[in-house]
Amino acid sequence: MVHPRLYWGQTGNDLTPALFELPISRNYHHGGWEKSTPFYHTAGSPVSAARTYDIFNENGWGRSTHFLAAWFLVITGLIYFIMGFFSGHFRSNLLPGRREFSLKLFWHDLVSHFRKLSPGVAKYGLLQRITYLAVIFVLFPVVILTGMTMSPAITASYPFLLKIFFGHQSARTIHFFSAVALLLFLLVHVVMVIRSGFKRNLLAITFGK
Repeated sequence: MVHPRLYWGQTGNDLTPALFELPISRNYHHGGWEKSTPFYHTAGSPVSAARTYDIFNENGWGRSTHFLAAWFLVITGLIYFIMGFFSGHFRSNLLPGRREFSLKLFWHDLVSHFRKLSPGVAKYGLLQRITYLAVIFVLFPVVILTGMTMSPAITASYPFLLKIFFGHQSARTIHFFSAVALLLFLLVHVVMVIRSGFKRNLLAITFGK
């Protein structure tokens, strides 16, 4: 809400073109600009200017809370990853076999999710396996690493993160869309749990029954 614009590269502000602008209102009233100043004395240099505005919704504490909550994601994710690796969960339950992986089976599994779900299926389908692998080994690591890349203190010690994600603003953009993908995964997951038997699935998740 402070700056609902996403950029690509190292720098970005209201005077540079946005890669994507979120359709939400800002939490401040803009009061205009002072004289713009280029960062470098070269053609096409990024520019900066002092803003004059009044913030009417102080939410700077949200950044500290967000960063603190991220450590719960990191800690629980590491525990899950270590247990899943040493218990063989990833290899036996999530990694598709050669005979299981085909476009025909994938399409059949995808279409079956829009029909009435059977409450007796205990084995992961092909779509579930691919989705879980993507979430565990792609989305979660990307969200964590891009979150760290947005911190100047961390990138000062580990500058290679800026090269991996093409700059602070690129990391912010990737972080946002990865978080949206995780949120969609969560919502779809909850819907599927409800459709296939909420009480039974809740007991299986919490007590293993």
